[in-house]
Amino acid sequence: MRSAIASLLVLLLVGCGSAWNDPYPASDRGRNILYSAFTDRPKHLDPVQSYSEDEITFTAQVYEPPLQYHYLKRPYTLIAATAEAVPQPRYLDEQGRTLGEGVDPARIAFTDYVIAIRPGIRYQPHPAFARAASGEPAYHSLSAGDLPGIVTLGDFKLRDTRELTADDYVYGLKRLAHPRLHSPIFGLMDEYVVGLGDLAKRLKAEKDQGWIDLRQHRLEGVEAIDRYRYRIRVKGKYPQFLYWLAMPFFAPMPWEADKFHSQPGMAEKNLTLDWYPIGTGPYMLTENNPNARMVLEKNPNFRREAYPCEGEADDNEAGLLKDCGQVLPFIDKVVFTREKEQIPYWNKFLQGYYDASGISSDSFDQAVQVSAGEITLSDSMKAQGIVLTTSVATSSMYMGFNWLDPVVGGADPKTAERGRKLRQAVSIAIDQEEFISIFQNGRGIAAQGLIPPGIFGHREGAAGINRHSYDWVDGQARRKPVAEAKRLLAEAGWPNGRDARTGEPLVINLDTTATGVGAKARIDWLNKQFSKIDVQLVVRSTDYNRFQEKIRKGAVQLFYWGWNADYPDPENFMFLLHGKQGKVKQSGENAANYQNAEYDRLFELMKTMENSPQRQEIIDRMTEILRHDAPWVFGFHPKDYSLRHAWLLNRKPSKVGHNTLKYQRVDAALREQRRSEWNRPVLWPLLVLALALAAAIWPAWSGYQRRETATAR
Repeated sequence: MRSAIASLLVLLLVGCGSAWNDPYPASDRGRNILYSAFTDRPKHLDPVQSYSEDEITFTAQVYEPPLQYHYLKRPYTLIAATAEAVPQPRYLDEQGRTLGEGVDPARIAFTDYVIAIRPGIRYQPHPAFARAASGEPAYHSLSAGDLPGIVTLGDFKLRDTRELTADDYVYGLKRLAHPRLHSPIFGLMDEYVVGLGDLAKRLKAEKDQGWIDLRQHRLEGVEAIDRYRYRIRVKGKYPQFLYWLAMPFFAPMPWEADKFHSQPGMAEKNLTLDWYPIGTGPYMLTENNPNARMVLEKNPNFRREAYPCEGEADDNEAGLLKDCGQVLPFIDKVVFTREKEQIPYWNKFLQGYYDASGISSDSFDQAVQVSAGEITLSDSMKAQGIVLTTSVATSSMYMGFNWLDPVVGGADPKTAERGRKLRQAVSIAIDQEEFISIFQNGRGIAAQGLIPPGIFGHREGAAGINRHSYDWVDGQARRKPVAEAKRLLAEAGWPNGRDARTGEPLVINLDTTATGVGAKARIDWLNKQFSKIDVQLVVRSTDYNRFQEKIRKGAVQLFYWGWNADYPDPENFMFLLHGKQGKVKQSGENAANYQNAEYDRLFELMKTMENSPQRQEIIDRMTEILRHDAPWVFGFHPKDYSLRHAWLLNRKPSKVGHNTLKYQRVDAALREQRRSEWNRPVLWPLLVLALALAAAIWPAWSGYQRRETATAR
């Protein structure tokens, strides 16, 4: 009995100094590891297929396209990654003759980009490069029968590397046309990359082959000039093409890896490029269990790259330049754990087991406080040394009117003016500021046009407001009163929400995919907004596939939609209302089917221009046309709020540059100290319970001992 109590006391005392709730192995404590979480499992990790935010978190750390974005500069600036420099365009006419700078874009038949790759860059270790003693590839002639003991890529004993070459970029680009990969950008790139569509047609004949050796198929517009240089030829003038060269779609792919992963039996074991990416980037994926855990580890062959020494004006004060010139990456390993629910994610962040976190609606009030319109950290967050970072996303959320609809549209000249005033009235009545406050926890700014802050063409202050919906009062934009919306509605022929000729009420149908409790609250709020101008709103909820079909057919009046920038250029937003992008007639991205001849003419001028005062002037004119015609109810640009612990350094939000893990740094010693402080087990209740139990059983135990002693005598 005495020894049992003594052992318990020893155990309790030993446990006082360590956390019992640590979800990670004890061997990882104090190591240079970043801990993060993901909620949605990635579906594709193949660079020509992957196109979602939950996937690029991983792919951008492994694959290296030739260009990247400067980590600190805003507006976003392209710089070289594996390339020697950002390539300069060379303009050609139909005969292939070089044209000078400043030439009329109409004369430009082709644009050549020659990309020079830095020598000496090497791939991560991979079994595809391994060679047997004979010098032949060790794993290029496998069958399904050779794989019974192989479960993961790590089960292959041999691995090697080789140098990155221009041919790898050419091979990777050809994969956009692969008949089994169905790249989401093939259709767009077919419009620009010379010969890509022709290659796709030829490759269809080999669709059923296990491996298509793309080295044997010529792509007219893409060729390797020598070991370190390759050329891409695009149709016409398309300056935005450079932004695509910073995306994983244009990353290199060694033919050895493509052949290795295409062998019989590989797909059945998930030993594919869609499961195991291969690249020259700072990290390599060493564990892929998308239902539970993903692990990135430092690539031992990563090229030498230094932390930037310049950025925005506030970056120095924020400590973002302290590592100027230091060799990247700083972190050895990144562990991602899947968290399907927000509450466990949030609690583990507060315990220090995740290094950073977003702020969900459920935890918003716990994390931040609002005072005089300013959002700051709550006292409890400050006490833990947590840091708040905010940034406006390069996104636009909006409600679109169907331009082809006879009531809310503008395609029919006879009713165009009536529809325009109706759309403007609705735009005024829907209080975006209130929506942001109620449903976004204040995380957003009301949109005055298509282009969000941080993108060239956006204007701040009085010069940037939509004067059809706002007035500039006391140094800020103020929404026009409901009386103005009612006046416009009456001028449109709908006084008090009724047709002036027939007396019939005005009914507008809103199509949405939103369901659930939160959706009902938003719909109730929207109904109140429309009721302010006596308009009846009918909400038609449907599943996503049916909604998409209705959008494609133009069988809607009003709908919710949004857009995230593919790249930081105004063309990537203004094209959303370009007539040639009409959803019904052209199957494009113009879901509103809006068409305005002057807007389209200006768009054709603007899209090929470099950023300049002249381009800004054209964008201003285009923006004013949209404000006047009101094909959208301009909604809001989301504001991202993120939290990080004091030990996570060099973290700056970026919505277009995703290869950011290499810049971040962890103070592992500080993290270990804080975790120990925040998770120290409270053991005195257990001690009290143990003593109480001992006191309760002591009389029985001592009596038993006396009887045993008496019997022995």
